Amino acid sequence: MVFTPKERAYLAGQQLGRLATVTPAGAPQVRPVGFRLNEDGTIDIGGPKLSSSQKYRNALTNPQVSFLVDDMTPEDDPEAVAPGWGRGVEIRGRAELLVLDQPPLMPGFFSNEAIRIHPERIIPWNLESKGSTPRNVG
Repeated sequence: MVFTPKERAYLAGQQLGRLATVTPAGAPQVRPVGFRLNEDGTIDIGGPKLSSSQKYRNALTNPQVSFLVDDMTPEDDPEAVAPGWGRGVEIRGRAELLVLDQPPLMPGFFSNEAIRIHPERIIPWNLESKGSTPRNVG
């Protein structure tokens, strides 16, 4: 299994993440994106006219990407590992560019193209214990 049950639940409960890619000139680019966590542990990134975006072209040139989902834990959350602290998951991996039968998100608004991330390294923090336990998965 790629993600722990707590990581999976956290990701499934979020709608927005940030995708980092590298331009052909070697500069980093970070963009907010919608995403879907798939049963096999891959993550699909979608968007309107995705194939004409810089992030798509960057992933075509260099498929190594980083995807980050994070937020602040509510102070009054009784199940929080660290109430009031930041928490999240960084996923480093390889991007695969696909055209799907249906958009990964928001049919009618998003295009059928997707950037599918195949995780290779997972870096969570404050989901299961304070701090981080990075691990390689791919």
